[in-house]
Amino acid sequence: MKPAVRWFWRALALLAALVVLWQGWIFARVVWWSQVNPSSTSFMRLRLDELQEKRPKASLRHKWVPYEQISVHLKRAVIAAEDDRFIDHDGFDWEGIQRAMEKNQKKGKAVAGGSTISQQLAKNLFLSPSRSYFRKAQEAVITVMIEAVWSKRRILEVYLNVAEWGEGVFGCEAAAQRYYQLSASRLGPAEAARLAVMLPNPRRYEKRFTPRLAAHAERIRSRMIHSTVP
Repeated sequence: MKPAVRWFWRALALLAALVVLWQGWIFARVVWWSQVNPSSTSFMRLRLDELQEKRPKASLRHKWVPYEQISVHLKRAVIAAEDDRFIDHDGFDWEGIQRAMEKNQKKGKAVAGGSTISQQLAKNLFLSPSRSYFRKAQEAVITVMIEAVWSKRRILEVYLNVAEWGEGVFGCEAAAQRYYQLSASRLGPAEAARLAVMLPNPRRYEKRFTPRLAAHAERIRSRMIHSTVP
């Protein structure tokens, strides 16, 4: 075998070993977080770095609250707004993905996504907001890990506690305090629906909550009573 070919296969084997080690590290974190609450996420660290570039002493607003201390209205609203088949799917809503693809094709650009709560959680915990085929592939792998190890209740609990809800605002407790001066346990249907519709672009919507977004919140409020909560 020629030296160049031999070096190629050695490099390929090394790359494969590194990939396996990386996936193993991620899976170990997923298993650990099935019982232990994550104190930080990839998104949190990224946003904190951005804030501290402008203000070195900046910090995030974040406080973990147990599942039982989160308003059932918020749980229902987030499921209705983000993933109405959350209880039934295995991490991927294939019907939702198909609808999103058809809508994007009709509009000629990406205007809709089919990401489930599990996929969004995988991205928030380990990845970044960047868009690439590699990131989507890694997101899918992590989603499978999460769905294999965690219950739906745990997935929703962690998601609601780490989701971004504004500039430096993470988790439902910080969001409830930031926008309504309430604890997450005291959110009513109206407040819950408005928080839920902010999730796709929270840093934009905290600055400008348009009449169109308010109308969407009302639609979510009317639908959320039908949401099944784990």
